[in-house]
Amino acid sequence: MEKPLALTLGEPAGIGPDIAIAAWLRRSELKLPAFYLAGDGDFLIRRARILGVDLKLKNVRAEDAAATFPDALPVVATGHAATAQPGQPDAGSAQAAIGSIRHAVSDVIAGRAAAVVTNPIAKSVLYDAGFRHPGHTEFLAGLAAQDGKTPQPVMLLWSPVLAVVPVTIHLALRDAIAQLSSDLIASTARIVAAGLQARFGVPHPRLAISGLNPHAGEDGSLGSEEQTIVAPAIETLRKEGLDVRGPLPADTMFHEAARKTYDCAICMVHDQALIPVKTLAFDDAVNVTLGLPFIRTSPDHGTAFDIAGSGRASPASLVAALRLAARMADTRPA
Repeated sequence: MEKPLALTLGEPAGIGPDIAIAAWLRRSELKLPAFYLAGDGDFLIRRARILGVDLKLKNVRAEDAAATFPDALPVVATGHAATAQPGQPDAGSAQAAIGSIRHAVSDVIAGRAAAVVTNPIAKSVLYDAGFRHPGHTEFLAGLAAQDGKTPQPVMLLWSPVLAVVPVTIHLALRDAIAQLSSDLIASTARIVAAGLQARFGVPHPRLAISGLNPHAGEDGSLGSEEQTIVAPAIETLRKEGLDVRGPLPADTMFHEAARKTYDCAICMVHDQALIPVKTLAFDDAVNVTLGLPFIRTSPDHGTAFDIAGSGRASPASLVAALRLAARMADTRPA
């Protein structure tokens, strides 16, 4: 991978800065791909002191980050200062988090970086600063809009043992059910299949599609959505030549034997997908956004305010996100 990865700051009061520092300090041991952090170098130096580590840092241009990485943590300044203390969210630092995401995306779109890797944000803090997106995924889609058209972002949770996609994402359950449609299921599945081919080297993706209701509706006795919404989408996808199965009962899709029969499980609502992957691969799961004109990965955990600045935060999920981003950047379509 010739270009570096662009890593965002995340919520300054959270563990994002901690795990970024921890990952860089173990760069040789873990054989990490080169990355730079888009953010405030002075803030990172202060956080390193709180963590009790000796951090060598250098402010650079994105183009110089890969050469700097072996000797110093490269930081590309965004012009937004971060002031928050560990575990103490500060609305005044919100622009540092937002600006870091904008800058990283801009660098990747401009060809200065290979992929975006995002640290966790705290949406409640950002809302006070005017952030109006349900989550990271939707914000990134907005940044990727071209000619007034916003791409459909698809959230893939990938791990070595399981890959899952929720069709509806950051919505209250009643709103998710209301939004569910055959068209949304079909468009999501198409994006997943294309992403698995282009970025994961899977030539013929096998997709398992869950039902919405318990036991996939029990032939309509526990709900009709499987018959009226999910099954029509599956029929459409099969006619297009995609390898899809379903609607399947969500409670029998994730045991070991079942997981061997598909490359990705597509679920109707957020928790159907995220509970199994976080149970099976909490430290290894990576959040990937498909459907964007650039690669984006993220650790599959939150800001963990309670341990920020303590040195106890594990960089394992960030390391997995960095490695997967590099792998995706190097993968050619199957």
